[in-house]
Amino acid sequence: MASLTINVGGMVCAACQAHVQKALDQTQGVSKAAVNLMTGQAQVAFDPTIVDPAKLLEAIRDTGYEAELPVAGQTAVQEQTQRDSEQSSEARDLFIKAGVSFVLGVAAMAAPERWMHQNWFRYALAAATIFVMAWAGGRIYAGAWKTVSHGTADMNTLVTLGTGAAFLYSFAVTVDPGFFAARAVFPNGHPDVYYEAAILILAFVTAGRGMEERAKRQTAGALRKLIGLQPSMANVIREGVERSVPIAKLVEGDVLLVRPGERIPVDGEIVEGTSYIDESMLTGEPEPAPKAMGDAVVGGTVNTTGSFRYRATSLGEASVLSRIVSLMRQAQGSRAPIERLADRISGIFVPTVLALAVLTFAVWTFMGAGAVRAATNAVAVLIIACPCAMGLAVPTAVMVATGRGAEMGVLIKGGEALEKLHTLDTIVLDKTGTITEGKPRVTESSLLVDALRRAAAVERSSEHPLARAVVAFAEARGLALPETRDFRSVPGRGVRARVEGHDVLCGNQEFLRESGVAVVPDAIAADARGAVFVAIDGVFAGSLTVEDPLRSESLAAVREFQKLKLEVVLLTGDRQTTADAVAKQAGIARVVAGVLPAGKLDEIRRLQQQGRVVAMAGDGVNDAPALAQADVGFAMGSGTDIAMEAGDVTLLKSGLGGVARAIALSRAAWNIMQQNLVWALAYNVIAIPAAALGFLSPVIASAAMAMSSVSVVLNSLRLARFNKN
Repeated sequence: MASLTINVGGMVCAACQAHVQKALDQTQGVSKAAVNLMTGQAQVAFDPTIVDPAKLLEAIRDTGYEAELPVAGQTAVQEQTQRDSEQSSEARDLFIKAGVSFVLGVAAMAAPERWMHQNWFRYALAAATIFVMAWAGGRIYAGAWKTVSHGTADMNTLVTLGTGAAFLYSFAVTVDPGFFAARAVFPNGHPDVYYEAAILILAFVTAGRGMEERAKRQTAGALRKLIGLQPSMANVIREGVERSVPIAKLVEGDVLLVRPGERIPVDGEIVEGTSYIDESMLTGEPEPAPKAMGDAVVGGTVNTTGSFRYRATSLGEASVLSRIVSLMRQAQGSRAPIERLADRISGIFVPTVLALAVLTFAVWTFMGAGAVRAATNAVAVLIIACPCAMGLAVPTAVMVATGRGAEMGVLIKGGEALEKLHTLDTIVLDKTGTITEGKPRVTESSLLVDALRRAAAVERSSEHPLARAVVAFAEARGLALPETRDFRSVPGRGVRARVEGHDVLCGNQEFLRESGVAVVPDAIAADARGAVFVAIDGVFAGSLTVEDPLRSESLAAVREFQKLKLEVVLLTGDRQTTADAVAKQAGIARVVAGVLPAGKLDEIRRLQQQGRVVAMAGDGVNDAPALAQADVGFAMGSGTDIAMEAGDVTLLKSGLGGVARAIALSRAAWNIMQQNLVWALAYNVIAIPAAALGFLSPVIASAAMAMSSVSVVLNSLRLARFNKN
């Protein structure tokens, strides 16, 4: 299965989005498609053996919209920068056209009454209207022609019908006023023209689109902040000489110099010097992180104190910053399930509006109001009923929420994950590295020196945090660790190997007992939190007491989960006494301990079978199956390793604070989505009957239509100020 992002041009409302979505969904070989009105893109998952990209582009173009692939070799950062520039230029162009049109429309309305009945003035108004329709409305009419010629209809169609009807009637009156005067009674004895209505409708529609473009650009503010963090130049040491070069000309392996207060140009690894680096752009944490030789640094972060040299390791699309931007763009281009409601409505919206406009004209004509009044009300229905706000209701909230999440160190992978988060009622937490720091230390040992040396040699081959604590404990005492062979790890139990001709086992009680080793009761009773038991040649040799401190934010995060009405479960492979001690410190009532990775998966399934909506937070290694099974998986990150695809949410800084923030943010976003959809639907429910009953003129209808879209976007932008400490 392959995936592809397609740039779609010409979409202006929810009906447009629905047409493109339907075309892709019905294309053979497409397994999933997500068309986003805000970003103007379609994300498509397809089988390349059945359909190729050219066919996908053709499917979109057959609906009357433009389609093209992103520029080859362009990074996510470059693409977003180009999009920002295009949106700024587009908004500026639209506002200029709207301003000129508005001035002409107001001038037409303010003209003296006697002029309005002069033929020369009417022809001047006709010329001004044609100019506005061609210059400001040209893309609207071209878009309407494309969609109609492909058998569909959208907002452009409605605006074209409304302004076209006003212009054609007015022009006919201008050319032959006697024909109309002889067939209808007019209050002032002269048939009126509605050129100013056509001009002002286009002015308001164009201004509305300009405001939408500007607001769309605001919703991508978080992306722009990230992109702006990367400096354009870097200080490179080549042939012993420091040179300032553009980062685009850096190559992997270049050695760079960074001074205090400077931003780090690209990702790399320190080769000389120490410093403290502000990584808040990644983690959301204001406290600078200490860095020394061998530590990784990330492009865009700020060097706060010492100077250092580092080797460039990841450039371009492979850099952390580019990967974050890419993930955010994918998330912001995705669709939330609630959008299906808007899709269903939009799919039948425009044909329904056209039918209502015809019905309005027929009813007013039947009631004897005359063709002019009937047509005016029908045009108002066409204009007021544009489904723009409905198409923007959810995507704007998704864009702003995912952007705000990234600013807080939380990458939410799309609208579906964002929507699922608000439904959670249970949060399952791994212990080591999630609730605790994941950096346990040995506080007590009953091992003799030789036994400790051999145990540490075995643990050196293990990646478990407890193993690293044992190795660090031995090395701190200056012990030289011998070589091992026949190393074997038993997940959730322990490790064993041959060391200096001896069979050495390190692990929990169950592991030693299963291996036929009797653990003395005193050793078991001596530790209430965690221990590594050691046996040599089948004989118990002693134990090491290990403590893994609770993370500083864990207690506050658990309390926040409880405030959010979530049931908190501690799920760990450690023994019950250790898990109970940690749970008591963290304030967690429910504990499931002593389970292997498969057991964690079974526990998640058991909770789901009880009807619970479950989130799982873990380190993504032993917890990967459980993370994948959970309704929402939180992958605990390290700040630089963001390529964790197992979870629906990636935390750029390990710790539970980000989990609580993500859930609170999703609930705020869900409320905004609902408000937007309710407003968009209520607007049409109220406005269409008002227009049909003659309470709204076409000009007022066009202004109200434009403001409905802008109000939805502005409401979504409230999420940019979301703050949950």
